[in-house]
Amino acid sequence: MSAIAAIYGFNREPALPEHGSLMMEAMDQYPADQRAVWQKENIMLMCHAQWVTEQSAQEILPYYDAHRGLAITADAIIDNRDELMEQLQVPQHDTKSITDSEILLKAYEKWSEQMVEKLVGDFSFILWDERKQLLLGARDFSGARTLYFHRNKQQLSLCTAINPLLSLPYIKKELNDQWLAEFLAITGVFEPPDLSTTIYNNIEQLPPSHTITVTGNEVSIRRYNSLAEVTPLKLASPQEYVEAFQDVFNKAVTARLRRTRQNIGAHLSGGLDSGSVVSFAARALEKDSRKLHTFSYVPVDGFTDWTPKRRLADERPLIRQTVQFVGNIDDHYMDFQGRNAFTEIDEWLNILETPYKFFDNTFWLRGIYEEAKQRGIGTLLQGSRGNYSISWGPAIEYYTKLMRKFSWLRLSREVRLYSKNVGLGRRYVYSTICRKAFPVLGNLKATPAPIKIPQLINSDFAKRAGIYEKLHDDKFTRIGSTHDLPSDPLEARKQHFHRVNMWSTTGTVGCKLSLRYSVCGHDPTNDLRVIRFCLSTPMDQFVHDGMDRALIRQATKGRLPDSIRLNQRTRGIQAADSIHRMLDDWPAFVGELNRLRRDPRMQQILNMPVLEQAIEEARQGIDINQAYGTSIKLLMRSLILHRFLEKNF
Repeated sequence: MSAIAAIYGFNREPALPEHGSLMMEAMDQYPADQRAVWQKENIMLMCHAQWVTEQSAQEILPYYDAHRGLAITADAIIDNRDELMEQLQVPQHDTKSITDSEILLKAYEKWSEQMVEKLVGDFSFILWDERKQLLLGARDFSGARTLYFHRNKQQLSLCTAINPLLSLPYIKKELNDQWLAEFLAITGVFEPPDLSTTIYNNIEQLPPSHTITVTGNEVSIRRYNSLAEVTPLKLASPQEYVEAFQDVFNKAVTARLRRTRQNIGAHLSGGLDSGSVVSFAARALEKDSRKLHTFSYVPVDGFTDWTPKRRLADERPLIRQTVQFVGNIDDHYMDFQGRNAFTEIDEWLNILETPYKFFDNTFWLRGIYEEAKQRGIGTLLQGSRGNYSISWGPAIEYYTKLMRKFSWLRLSREVRLYSKNVGLGRRYVYSTICRKAFPVLGNLKATPAPIKIPQLINSDFAKRAGIYEKLHDDKFTRIGSTHDLPSDPLEARKQHFHRVNMWSTTGTVGCKLSLRYSVCGHDPTNDLRVIRFCLSTPMDQFVHDGMDRALIRQATKGRLPDSIRLNQRTRGIQAADSIHRMLDDWPAFVGELNRLRRDPRMQQILNMPVLEQAIEEARQGIDINQAYGTSIKLLMRSLILHRFLEKNF
């Protein structure tokens, strides 16, 4: 992958070489195998290339073809190369060596700007059509690669990262109050829903599934639809669905394995998603006499597991069952002793260039990339999006549909099997289904109110930023929760893939970690071919015979041990030791919070009474079993923001 940049001068004004030099120098923070700049008149393209695939090592970026009048700089790994090369009629003798950027150029020649809808993979690119005097930039459908830009009356400047843009003398570093206010007001980990904005007033972001086009002085940004042609799939039997899924998932997993001679790694927990990815990858690599290296986070020594009996903070027993059954795996278990969410703040602010909320897992996310780099890993597989693709299958919601349709015989059989599989009484299961199917019945009984995180934003700041009314809208403040998504599981899944802000943070994190460590993350559960297949498959293939997530459970028969594949009783839970890890740093943590509470700027931004209460709790000592509690969330988010503002404004 690569860090790319471009400067386009409006009114045919030439791009100044010194501005390109400033951006290239700022991109030197990322390791690169090759650095280059191409310029002609009012367009300048730049690239800090990291060679991941065999083809990328032969790639010249930026690339200019005078005969076709086309130039490109690209941060791209295209996974449906074979399909595209067939459609583009690439000669057989060129299929192995042709670079991904050349495929992009050929695709542009054939399909023009509609080419992006044909692409499967992780990409952002900037293409210059000299004959049409047209600039085209694009970002992949889920935002696995980033692209930021600044525009004024003189020029448009684009880059994979934010800081190189801020190095330009005509870009002022100004805080975007509305972005910050929305960031604070949303209680979940999600970003503000308008992904065209950033925390900087003068820096915009190209959202996932979008293109930016420039002709003359006109800039146009539009969304494209990679899921437009999903149609219901009707096969003759459940086994045919399983076999079809295995075929498409195997293509997604193995798309990059044979494109590189670097080592292949994978995240591995004790669950189905990462286990499925690992089982397919290890088998494919074995054919080439290569091992798969797996990396698993485990709690530090001395941690006492406080989690419920159906949850496992230490997944080593489950992980080892997968490793032993699958074979061809070199497994690594890391506790990252001495690291915690508090000690990671500065590193993550440097990586992300923006405040963040997902502090719980930061120490092991970065740690695994760091370890992978040291072990010569080029591609790091993961299964982050599995919940809405390969392992989707909400049993209770499906049974609710059956109850509403009065499908009693089928419902009775399913509940009987489900109760046995999950170890719950049928009466309890029926009671849960009834409350969902007929909410009025549930209202007759007192039900526990959901935990609601207090507002962290100062109401006066919310008014100044123009978002005060949104504070009273659960659909905004609880973006991504049950308040925000439809109750129908099919509709909720459609919304998940339709709303680009639901997945942008994960893509941004993966992109910037890859730039920092020259290790390319790859999520086969997020492959467009897999997502299209899963969206086209009937719901009864995901829930049947008392099994939730039924399709992936059947598809991994013989690939994963039954103790993992059929497990519906226990689940792993990540970062349960996050407060335990911070105990040695707790005095420093509380000391910095005390400084924060005296900061006049923070007093104007944050809801200080709420924060003061959480700080007082921290002074007394927060119990380690509150690792997912409200107070630690409020405190860490406030501290991360404070550090960011101190560093940048």
